[in-house]
Amino acid sequence: MARFIRSRVEKDGDEGIALVMVIGIGSVLAVLVVAALAYSLGGIKAARDDQDWNGAMAAAYAGIEEYQSRLSEDPSYMKYGNPAATFSAGSTLTPPTGTATNPAFGIGTTGTWAEVAGSDDSAYFRYELDSRNYAFYGTLRLRSTGRVGQETRTIVADLKQEGFIDFLYFTDYEIQDPEVTGESVPTCVKYAWSGRTGSSCGELSFVNGDTVNGPMHSNDIIRACGTTFLGPATTAWNPATGSKYRAQDSNGNSCSGTTFALSGYPAYSPLVGMPATNGQLKTEVRKDLTATTVPRPGCLYTGPTTITFASSGKMTVRSPWTRATQVVGDPATGGDMLGACGTVADLRSGAGATIDVPANNVIYVQGVPGTVGNPNYWAATALPTGVTCTGLTGSTGSGNGIGFPTTNEKAPADSTSGTKAYGCRNGDVFVKGDVNGQVTVAAENYVYVTGDIKYVDSQDDMLGLVGNGAVYVWNPINSSNGTLLSNSGRRIDAAILSVAHSFQVQNPGYGGSRGVLNVNGAIAQKFRGLVIGNGNGYTKNYVYDPRFKFTAPPKFLSPVTTTYGVNVWVETAPAMKVNGSY
Repeated sequence: MARFIRSRVEKDGDEGIALVMVIGIGSVLAVLVVAALAYSLGGIKAARDDQDWNGAMAAAYAGIEEYQSRLSEDPSYMKYGNPAATFSAGSTLTPPTGTATNPAFGIGTTGTWAEVAGSDDSAYFRYELDSRNYAFYGTLRLRSTGRVGQETRTIVADLKQEGFIDFLYFTDYEIQDPEVTGESVPTCVKYAWSGRTGSSCGELSFVNGDTVNGPMHSNDIIRACGTTFLGPATTAWNPATGSKYRAQDSNGNSCSGTTFALSGYPAYSPLVGMPATNGQLKTEVRKDLTATTVPRPGCLYTGPTTITFASSGKMTVRSPWTRATQVVGDPATGGDMLGACGTVADLRSGAGATIDVPANNVIYVQGVPGTVGNPNYWAATALPTGVTCTGLTGSTGSGNGIGFPTTNEKAPADSTSGTKAYGCRNGDVFVKGDVNGQVTVAAENYVYVTGDIKYVDSQDDMLGLVGNGAVYVWNPINSSNGTLLSNSGRRIDAAILSVAHSFQVQNPGYGGSRGVLNVNGAIAQKFRGLVIGNGNGYTKNYVYDPRFKFTAPPKFLSPVTTTYGVNVWVETAPAMKVNGSY
């Protein structure tokens, strides 16, 4: 019996210790469960916060893309915005109204937000527009803020019109100008992929030794033999199979050796439409549009005009036919001489008017108007005082009244009709010098580059050259077809556009070897222009100005239809809180 009692006591003691241990372990497990649960709930919240944070960035991007789509639908949409937005200070904007009201322009705690499409009422954005640089450079700055849950994030994007200067080399038709060849316009002025016919349309190809050191695009079929394309090469020709270029010379003979340095090129890209004229730039000298589209008119010159840039930031202009440098109406019915563009006396003098380069503006050279009432009108037989227009024999050097043709120069023909260049009443501009400033020079007729054109500061200075007619590298020859130039080589720092004709060397098949034509910028033309022929003219060295990816010369022409691409974006501190306040 005693043994039984001792055994029970011993057992009861062990069971008490076990109970204590069980309770202790249970307590520890409970603590661990609570900690795990807390950690899990915290992780869920952290994951939720991370998801909202990432979603806010996506919503901000959605805002940029939504604004781009509005610009694509309506290229003038950049006039809309909320002028009360802090980011829009200094911009001339009006809010869209009625059915066009845009909730993304809301500001403040009571302002609206736009919902991200497909987000099921969970993601929103607002944007603010800075359009101060649009009139000059065609660029817009957009600040977009995305909101998801309790998170906001902001990005700032620079939007630039996609246009001609996106390419080092752009051509509409891969043929010579029919004005030069004398071929039928209806037959030849078609893309090869849409039915161009005729063996004498002046087909041109890129040749052995050519190097295209930058992006290029052709609306036509690219032909190339032994050429090196170092940048993206695109074409509007889109065959179902095979390569998107032809390994052929200008005569259609097969060849080889062409290299496209970047994988995937040449590639298809849609047509880039050329404007009919550069007349849009002429509106930039109208003084009656100051309250709307032209807040600072540029300078208008009439008749043959020379412009020589100086490194000091000045330019010397000789333009004897000019009577008004800013006008009213289209066609013009009134106008004034703007002192900043020179006086009548100085513009007619042999020395010309020395003035400041118009800052971020346009210079337009028009032909002499023959309509009574136009402020720059001249009767058919009238001449400015001191100007002699002797015809175009080239024997005296006084042909158009400002020194062209030069002494002993044989004036080239404009076309097969025999009409000579350098007309006394033409809207021709003759340009050279060291550019210190940002300006676009446009001509109703031809642009002649009569000497080197160099930037004083390659990071700050910028020039646009836009001709309705050809943009010529001046290459005067005498009656024996010899050169009248004493130097060799030519350098042009500029964005060049010939709206209806070509960028080419004047008299490309004469005058002997002229050295290297160095172009630092961009070249766009309706037709391919010759710069070398039969060992005469210039060899090419064209280099893209990378600044044109982000900006453009003042008011430079854009294609008929254009889109806006994001060329720079950066995340900034959130511009707005979740409640909408700054």
